Amino acid sequence: MATYNKRGYKAPKEKAEKDSAYLEDVKVDEKDSTTAGVFNSLDQTASKTEEWVARNQKYILGVLAAIALVTVSYLLYQKFIVQPREDEAATEIFAAQQNFQKAVDATTSSDSLFNLCLKGSKEGLGFVEIADKYSGTDAGNLAHYYAGICYLNTGKYAEAISSLESFKSDDMILSVLAVGAIGDAYAEKNQTGQALEQYIKASEMNKNDLTTPRFLLKAGQIALQMGKKADALKYFTEIKEKYESTSEGATIDALIGLAQ
Repeated sequence: MATYNKRGYKAPKEKAEKDSAYLEDVKVDEKDSTTAGVFNSLDQTASKTEEWVARNQKYILGVLAAIALVTVSYLLYQKFIVQPREDEAATEIFAAQQNFQKAVDATTSSDSLFNLCLKGSKEGLGFVEIADKYSGTDAGNLAHYYAGICYLNTGKYAEAISSLESFKSDDMILSVLAVGAIGDAYAEKNQTGQALEQYIKASEMNKNDLTTPRFLLKAGQIALQMGKKADALKYFTEIKEKYESTSEGATIDALIGLAQ
């Protein structure tokens, strides 16, 4: 018997139907899904965090309140106690600084002026009292430096060393000058070893054309005095090679001749 295809007739796709039926029967178990497991883990973690926060809510609020209180207290302390004290100290030191400048500029004996700077007068406090009364302020710290220089100029070398060692500063020049002045005090006490140590330290701090050759020169002179010609030559030569255009460099050739 002859066979034919009717127009529009399509043979059934048995394989496709079977595949579809198979897919319909397959269910993805949530336990086998990595993504689902991750979300479950996150949900559990979030739930535990919420429970912990709920249990410790009073403690957390207490800690936050304490932090806020400390912050506010610090800001108030800075505004109403620290800053007014800084301003008061700066006002007090002004008169002493003026007297100090007069002492430095004096053409005759200035011991009385330096002592006035140290002890103060009816016009204002001296550096010693300012350093003590306003300890912890910028002016109080600076008063240690001024007091040290005043002591140095009035022959009180131990006091000078003590005051200068109490001075701390990030200022490139003052910090070096303080160390060098300690060297001067030791030199006046004939403690040449300590003096040389301070001069070397000062010469190596914040190298510049103002203080470096100054303290290299002093280091060389002390070294010569101690009979350390090789060391003296080294310091003098550094001035010659690096700072010849400075006032110290102008006469360095003669000192190099002494050290050779």
